[in-house]
Amino acid sequence: MSLRNVPADELEEIHALLEGNGIEVYETTVGSFGISTPALWLYNDTQLVQARALLDAYAEERLQRMRREHEELKAAGKARTFRDIAREDPVRFFVYLAAIGAVAWFALVPFLSLAD
Repeated sequence: MSLRNVPADELEEIHALLEGNGIEVYETTVGSFGISTPALWLYNDTQLVQARALLDAYAEERLQRMRREHEELKAAGKARTFRDIAREDPVRFFVYLAAIGAVAWFALVPFLSLAD
């Protein structure tokens, strides 16, 4: 299982789930240069089907839980919005906005010049 972009809380839950079901795993990191894939590996390949079933069920349960939490935050008016993101770091927001605009401009210029 690839661990790229997996939050720490999710990784802890996965470790607990697998260990609780007697599935031994080891974890690899991104390495010194950051180019390797962080992942969980099974010690015993015969447990692959069981591990996959547990992880699939866990992923579905987590998805539902995260959706519920997000809906609860929205209902309470505490969900993070686009405006909140812009307020938290306005410089980064406008740099990203400018970069998106530049990419869009360079992508559209060839098509706009065809109209001439």
